Amino acid sequence: MPRQKMPIEKRAAQFLPFQAVKGLDEALLAKEKIVVPKIELSEEMYEELDKKMHNIKKGRIITCVYFHKGEYLKVTGMVARFDDVARILQIVNTKIPFEDILDVSYDEEL
Repeated sequence: MPRQKMPIEKRAAQFLPFQAVKGLDEALLAKEKIVVPKIELSEEMYEELDKKMHNIKKGRIITCVYFHKGEYLKVTGMVARFDDVARILQIVNTKIPFEDILDVSYDEEL
């Protein structure tokens, strides 16, 4: 008796990666993250950051180090939004509250 062909949908499914425990990879990555306390800026650090923030304009390429969920992240990209009222800096799609910014840097020539 000839074997029936397996439907295409089922054939593709046999090649999908198998995960015995769903979410295990994410849980392991989260466990590897080292949580750090947020750094409180000194008066001098705050003044220096404030000077730099006054030179940020929409469309400028900058690098920003900021605090997010227990860790410091670094993002480089074009400023999409700089909102003094809402106190938000947006670099491409990343929205950063002013109070979470540790440092910003950019090319001084612009």
